[in-house]
Amino acid sequence: MESNRSSTSTEVRWAEAGELPGLAAVETAADGVFAQVGIVFPEGTTMIEETRDPSRVLVAGAPPVGFAMIGRVDGLVHLDQLAVHPDHGRRGVGGRLLEAVCDHAASTGSAAVTLTTFRDVPWNGPWYAQRGFAVLDPAEWGPELAALVAHERELGIELAPRVVMRRVL
Repeated sequence: MESNRSSTSTEVRWAEAGELPGLAAVETAADGVFAQVGIVFPEGTTMIEETRDPSRVLVAGAPPVGFAMIGRVDGLVHLDQLAVHPDHGRRGVGGRLLEAVCDHAASTGSAAVTLTTFRDVPWNGPWYAQRGFAVLDPAEWGPELAALVAHERELGIELAPRVVMRRVL
């Protein structure tokens, strides 16, 4: 993974199992930023709390200040969650994590990376578009992606317009 050291290292690397529980605080803090655009997530566990597999999680920093959690959907690498603690935001941490996800996807033969995100939140849809992702028409969704979108709706996180995006590698 890419190494980018500053006064506080934000090197991107694979998570260690012992780091996973602490990432919930990063995700919760990152989710809190959405309140400024009127989005408040329903109560419940964070996405990172639902995984016990560090091979699905890239982290930045030691201790981690951000993470990217990945999976596979319709045979492609899917970005399940990208979160950076707001105290470390706007310093390129999220971009380094995203590039590490795309590098990993390419190295494993994935033709693209997919994700779901809020269409109009500046640090969501527009941010991903600036990094090579394009909105994917529902007609292009595979069955697993369609099921994932339906599941997100059931969980109640579609609090503002959401889109599926894809970056071809």
